[in-house]
Amino acid sequence: MFLLTKFLSAVVLPPIGPVLLALFGFWLTRRRPRLGRALIALGLGALLLLSMPWTADALLRNLEDAQPIARDDLAEVQAIVILAGGKFRDAPEYGGDTVNTVTLERLRYGARLARESGLPVAVAGGAPSGGVPEGELMQEALATDFGLTARWVETRSLDTVENAEFLAPLLKNAGIGRIALVTHAWHMRRARAAFEKYGLEVVPAPTSFLTERRTPWLPSTADLGRSRVALHEWMGILAAETAETIADR
Repeated sequence: MFLLTKFLSAVVLPPIGPVLLALFGFWLTRRRPRLGRALIALGLGALLLLSMPWTADALLRNLEDAQPIARDDLAEVQAIVILAGGKFRDAPEYGGDTVNTVTLERLRYGARLARESGLPVAVAGGAPSGGVPEGELMQEALATDFGLTARWVETRSLDTVENAEFLAPLLKNAGIGRIALVTHAWHMRRARAAFEKYGLEVVPAPTSFLTERRTPWLPSTADLGRSRVALHEWMGILAAETAETIADR
């Protein structure tokens, strides 16, 4: 199921999805010229539209609805939970696997909150692509690069829901019921729902907001990337809600 989800995401999301649609339209033009040209226009138009900054902002705005954590809220939680966001495989300068940019951004902010508050830290991330689990890499990076020790390390999960499923019991057994959840702002909505589903009270601690604070108009590959991130999150939210609905029946 995990591999199927990843495959569908790769095929449907930009840039591959719109490009495949346009190529299919090009192939179809000999048999059904009007439909073929319409699909080409639709694919290329979608690619252009998703490359526009205001499109990316519109897709991200309702995802990045959590505000940065306030000091008063941080003082009322019992632990800081940092979620993995991927890794670099076989990084030669590190002699093996290491955390990627997304995970490092989360670790940096989580470490900052831990120093400010003195709270214990939990990290969560398995090995969906094989190799060393991301949780172990996060534990190592926290110790080596930030001088902090992760008290809880979750390493079995393949996705956000499993982050919560496997980490929540570890925290509850230690008497932890209220956490500050550190992840990217665009990922917070889905992550928060997952941890609340498994009985934890979540105070969002989002980082690395992608919504622009300006109004540019020219398309760019950076904005196409932002649109892809947002669409991936919306697909994840839809999948989680669909699975929950089916389970309730």
